[in-house]
Amino acid sequence: MTGLKPGRRNLITDVDGIKVGNAVDRKAWSGTTVLVPDERAVAGVEIRGGAPGTRDINALDPSCRVDAIDALVLSGGSMFGIDAAAGVTNALAAAGRGYKINTAIVPIVPAAILFDLVNGGDKDWGEDPPYRRLGAEAARALSDSFPLGNVGAGLGAKAGRLKGGLGSASLVSPEGIQVGTLVAVNSWGEAVMPGSRHFWAWPFEQGEEFGGLGGPKGPVDLTMPRPPVPLSPAANTTIAIVATNVRLDKGEARRVAIMADDGLARSIRPVHTPFDGDTVFALSTGKLPLEDLAMLTLVGHMAADCLARAVARGVYHAETLGRFPGWKTL
Repeated sequence: MTGLKPGRRNLITDVDGIKVGNAVDRKAWSGTTVLVPDERAVAGVEIRGGAPGTRDINALDPSCRVDAIDALVLSGGSMFGIDAAAGVTNALAAAGRGYKINTAIVPIVPAAILFDLVNGGDKDWGEDPPYRRLGAEAARALSDSFPLGNVGAGLGAKAGRLKGGLGSASLVSPEGIQVGTLVAVNSWGEAVMPGSRHFWAWPFEQGEEFGGLGGPKGPVDLTMPRPPVPLSPAANTTIAIVATNVRLDKGEARRVAIMADDGLARSIRPVHTPFDGDTVFALSTGKLPLEDLAMLTLVGHMAADCLARAVARGVYHAETLGRFPGWKTL
């Protein structure tokens, strides 16, 4: 990775023109994360999990008319969490942001959700789930700096037998290419090698960003882990956003999302299971011209490595919650 280094914050906000907001409900043990670009941005998406939950995904298809989005939302709450995007939509519209059709303003806000409904938090919300409120709160809490772990959509997440969380990482090239990732890790598979404290993503670590342990000293146990709880359809999901300052069209953004998805395979085993709804968005702020396909390939390569690191960072910073212990307790 010669010449590629993490940005100043080692967060997705090292991509110029991006801010992130988080909101949580500590009673429900759930939360929402929203990414808002300073200007409307091109986006694409790749879905490889067997049980996804999403909103406005078809709008990102290159054959569809929508050419840019106003925000991306990652939320806990399973299908209740889709309401977080409505809260973000309302907040952006009130601020005058969105797709303009004559005198109407319609923010385009694709979203993906993860399942955290049985993590021990109080979900007895009746007919008033908190997610629309959480979405609006997150949209009003935008910043270029934010903590990792039990934050936003990562608050109620788990990663195999351990506590999952919100992770982020970045890389910047000497030529000024910026790539950053944001992920809520709620995987059925494990981010940590069985019987050890070593992350599957250890070859990609920069400095000591997730403990600096390096690789294991002996043979690696490749046995698929037994489930920590009884199997349940759609009960997990890792959802992520990859961003770059390189100018992409919708087709190129999807190609970056496809390449970035390999970062999940480098950091979680097994991944893309029938019980996960793994979804990766890719977003382009368009500040740096795309010179050729080699440059596009580099962006995808950087994105995959960043996403692997972000997964490990999300688990590394997560604190014990309920029956899922944090990594630091190992």
